[in-house]
Amino acid sequence: MSAADIIAAWDQPDARNSIHPTRGIDEDAYWASGANQAALLGTVLPDGCKVMDFGCGDGRVAIPLRKLGYDVTGVDSSPNMLAGLAERDPDMATLQSDGSDLAKHLGRRKMDAVYSLAVLIHHDYATVEALIGNLRAVVKKGGILALDWPVADEPAEGVAWLDVTTWSVERQNELAAELKMERVDANLPWSLWRAL
Repeated sequence: MSAADIIAAWDQPDARNSIHPTRGIDEDAYWASGANQAALLGTVLPDGCKVMDFGCGDGRVAIPLRKLGYDVTGVDSSPNMLAGLAERDPDMATLQSDGSDLAKHLGRRKMDAVYSLAVLIHHDYATVEALIGNLRAVVKKGGILALDWPVADEPAEGVAWLDVTTWSVERQNELAAELKMERVDANLPWSLWRAL
């Protein structure tokens, strides 16, 4: 499935209701899950650092992370999702991007950290490789990338927009080496990388 197809699916008016498994069950649980993930990120991010939430959606993680004192920029390809974020936190910096033009938008500015949760899992291998390259390009040397980039013993590429694409550890490590990233051991549900 192409990146354009996935972006179009997430930008449907009803996508906000299906963005997370807890959303349709309990709105409070949805926001609590974001606060929990923000707290986990806070265990590995430098205090108050400049951090980008790539695929921020309506701010489920970005808003509570900003409340913890981080300088968060929310990035999403969907104007619908960014509008939802602005309803809850109109002062948060946002950027509409599919990830292909991040360096152009930021210019010479670099982020201390980037995280991308529940985004890469929906894309095909080629798109993920390009996205991770673009995310790495906007992180300063020594910076952190927290990526929901799952591995599996039997990796598989998703074919529908809600399928999960999984990777082999070997291919993940090859791509990380190409992009000058090293894996950091952390007790997180996502992989953590340091920009070299």
